[in-house]
Amino acid sequence: MADNKSGRDQQADDAERRQRERDLASELERHDEPKPPVETTELSDLEAELESLEFPATGTEVVDAVGDREVRAPDATYAVEELVPDTDGETFDSPGAVRVRIERPTVAAAMKRVVEASETLPNVNFRWSQREAYEKTFRELREIDADDDDEGIQAITDWIVEQIRTKEKLPGSRGVRRQAAKFCRSNGYQVRNDEWLGI
Repeated sequence: MADNKSGRDQQADDAERRQRERDLASELERHDEPKPPVETTELSDLEAELESLEFPATGTEVVDAVGDREVRAPDATYAVEELVPDTDGETFDSPGAVRVRIERPTVAAAMKRVVEASETLPNVNFRWSQREAYEKTFRELREIDADDDDEGIQAITDWIVEQIRTKEKLPGSRGVRRQAAKFCRSNGYQVRNDEWLGI
């Protein structure tokens, strides 16, 4: 493509189109998932409280504004500060983006630990696709391990944080999936080869 205004506009349009396609694919994928554990009314109230913030907002701004606000899930009650990374490196485009992050509290808490641990790395680029893969792995573990106090999510989160500390880099998404599959199989959970964790 030519390096002129028309070429740059075309590149920007293509990038925007690809992002919309990824967002749509992600949304369609989520329709197959079970309903999130946090009630819609609970999240609607939180979204209304977030309207006072100017978006995009950082994780730190969200925590400062509503960090002590509690969100009830069937198995526990969580403060927002337990679910949203307290960092300027994490940004949310809207109150709805915060809502989507915390509607699955165990996954949100795991991602908070991973994001905050990744902040200790110099020049780390925690790409959107890598975050999505981590989150999907945690969601799959939640479904497999739903009756077991989320032991799988805890174990894989601990493993990722340990990898960040010892190897000073984020493990690849395939490595995370492979570790999750190992955990599942060693704990008697079936993982088929055609599933996300069946790597």
